[in-house]
Amino acid sequence: MATLRDLSSSTTLAVSGGSASARKLMPIRTMNPADLIQAIEPLFASRVPRSKRAMDLIGSLLALVLLSPLFLVIAIMIKVVSRGPVFFSQERMGHGGKCFNCWKFRTMKVDADTSVHEEYVRRLIKKEASNGGEKPMVKLDSSDDSRIIPFGRLLRISGLDELPQLINVLRGEMSLVGPRPCIAYEAQEYLSWHRQRFDAVPGLTGLWQVSGKNKTTFTEMMRLDIAYEKQKSFWLDVKLLLRTLPAILDQIKGDHSSLRTAELTEHGNAETPEP
Repeated sequence: MATLRDLSSSTTLAVSGGSASARKLMPIRTMNPADLIQAIEPLFASRVPRSKRAMDLIGSLLALVLLSPLFLVIAIMIKVVSRGPVFFSQERMGHGGKCFNCWKFRTMKVDADTSVHEEYVRRLIKKEASNGGEKPMVKLDSSDDSRIIPFGRLLRISGLDELPQLINVLRGEMSLVGPRPCIAYEAQEYLSWHRQRFDAVPGLTGLWQVSGKNKTTFTEMMRLDIAYEKQKSFWLDVKLLLRTLPAILDQIKGDHSSLRTAELTEHGNAETPEP
């Protein structure tokens, strides 16, 4: 790990831009504070325990083999209901703020407008973080979204769209357990203490995912992600993996109930809940 003495003796640092190809060397004297922080952040990220990496390698390999028939079914389904590629790749920020290409099954139409989501996220973080994150984080696609392909919503709710990230786990860019990898424009809105979540390797599931996920507030999500990094252990990862399936089933059940309530309300037949 580099030390402050090493940094002070250097004349340049690598600064990552929007993509890996955009990385460049900049003289330290000419770098603004934001670029300097982004450049040195990976140097202070905590190391990944060997036991965690071993679990990721074995778990991702087994899952890719066992789930290969499901991969094929989902791929065929996507090709039948929508033109375009089966997979979708998006640049995310991971361990130490390092960028990587995160893979998913495509659940939106080709060339879908992402500026809506970008503005939604910016507004959510700015308002919720400044007010202590008092409101639950309702997903943008929780309502009817014309950008989503048929069956796409089911894939997103169940988390099946994220199965290709097992490849990211195998490559060491992600872990089976950890915070969700954020998009670059999300990180630009983070407060300084939010960036502690980059100390952990991003994961498929994690403490936030099994603790209510979208029922939590933005601030609660950040605290859960940071708490995981401070408490991470082999047995905590095992516990969170075991809690993942029940959490997904609970999320699907809750989403179905919300849709049913919305339909009844729309037709003026909403039932009065029992006390």
